[in-house]
Amino acid sequence: MSSKRRRAERDGTFGGATPGRAIIDIGSNTVRMVIYGGTMRAPTVLLNEKVSPRLGRDIATDGKLADEAIDLAMRGLKRFALLLEDLGVDDVETVATAAVREASNGAEFVAELRKLGFQPRIISGEEEACLSANGVAGAFPGATGTVADLGGGSLELVSVVNGQPGDAVSLPLGTLRLPEYRGDSRSAMRKAIEKALKKGAPRIEKGQPLYLVGGTLRTMAVYAMQEQGHPLSDPHGFMLEPDEAKAHIGKALAKETVDSLKERDRISAMRAEKLPDASVLAEAMLSRFDPSCLIFSSWGLREGLLYDRLPDHAKAQDPLLAGVGVFATQRGAPQTLAARIAGWTVDAAPTQKHGSERLRLAATMLALASMQIEPNIRLPQAIDWALHKRWIAVSSKDRAMLAAAIAANGNAAELPGEVRELASEEALDEAMCWGLAVRLARRLGARSRRSLQVSRLLVEDKTLILRLAESHSDLFGVPTEKDMKLLAGKLDLDWKVDIIPDDELLENELI
Repeated sequence: MSSKRRRAERDGTFGGATPGRAIIDIGSNTVRMVIYGGTMRAPTVLLNEKVSPRLGRDIATDGKLADEAIDLAMRGLKRFALLLEDLGVDDVETVATAAVREASNGAEFVAELRKLGFQPRIISGEEEACLSANGVAGAFPGATGTVADLGGGSLELVSVVNGQPGDAVSLPLGTLRLPEYRGDSRSAMRKAIEKALKKGAPRIEKGQPLYLVGGTLRTMAVYAMQEQGHPLSDPHGFMLEPDEAKAHIGKALAKETVDSLKERDRISAMRAEKLPDASVLAEAMLSRFDPSCLIFSSWGLREGLLYDRLPDHAKAQDPLLAGVGVFATQRGAPQTLAARIAGWTVDAAPTQKHGSERLRLAATMLALASMQIEPNIRLPQAIDWALHKRWIAVSSKDRAMLAAAIAANGNAAELPGEVRELASEEALDEAMCWGLAVRLARRLGARSRRSLQVSRLLVEDKTLILRLAESHSDLFGVPTEKDMKLLAGKLDLDWKVDIIPDDELLENELI
């Protein structure tokens, strides 16, 4: 273990997570620093702080970064420099986008950044687009479609095929510039934007997903989720069919004012000012690109920078298992233990029509981790993990199945209504069998490795069978009997316990 990691764990700066990398993103609206820990395949955000100097606000009129905006940005960046020094974070990547690359005084601003110890890189619009596409590819493995990243100064568009970026372009359609397209009506503005898209956008294949990236677009997703009464809270991975998008973004959002938007939960004053124009842009993209659906991504440029540096074998890792693995390990459920228990339960409670082995393993890790929570708050908190924490590469149905497995592991048969809204009874029953099997495995021998070595759980002739070595027959106690009955009942099977000689159990294993 490195001295840096030992110091971080000793000091407890981020609750057991060691800060590994920092990215400073100098955009046209905001200057943001994010410090990441955990695995970089599914990083944990340890600190996310921004200032909003609106560096690009005067670019269209006089081509310069305003002095007041520079002062505000530098105030935030000086604070960032001190924080990084005090936290001992030396892997820092600083990038600047549209405002700095287009401003006549951009080079002077960059020189001031270097005096603070930063090594800023001004990235082109095409590079920005490809990095955003990398972020989407990291969050949605194998993604194919079009990525649209809306910033303050520009809109980046890039095609992506099987996670690989293709043609890319940067258009002057950022939130700070959209007001220039306003006409006499919303429809006039949409036509003007469509014309700009037609002229500048790369060749886009219609009928494929359109991945939407950027803070304003995520806020648009939050608005649509509120309109739908959606039971989840994280906009990442939220999907809208074209008709739904036209209803929630086109019709409903068109009736809102900046003031009415500010009154809504989770919509900041800054985003409220940008949403009306951004909704017109979204309508124009729907019309121009004719996508199969809209998918909102919280991973973009910054996550693309992380993903881009990963070796190929790390990129190939499952981001759900990578993220859940770190999370559960920090909560007393190491991945090796979860893998042993998942293996022990697989014959009796395998994946069937609705699940997958990756989801079953993730559910096992979260179910085991949930047992470290105090009993009086365990179930709601653990279900919140499943439903509302930002896991990567999971659907709403997957989240519901995670929640159902966690509930069953805690012997809670009644699932919250929000869980039942997201998945069918058949899918939830499958996941509850996973959870009941995990419950049996962990309670049989208090999670000991030995208890899993001297026992087997299987199904034969419509009977759930627990085979237990004679040397450990006393492990079959009252709690174990109750757990066997619960699992067998959910599987609609009879059940029995076979106590067999130790050497016979080993022979059966070898066969």
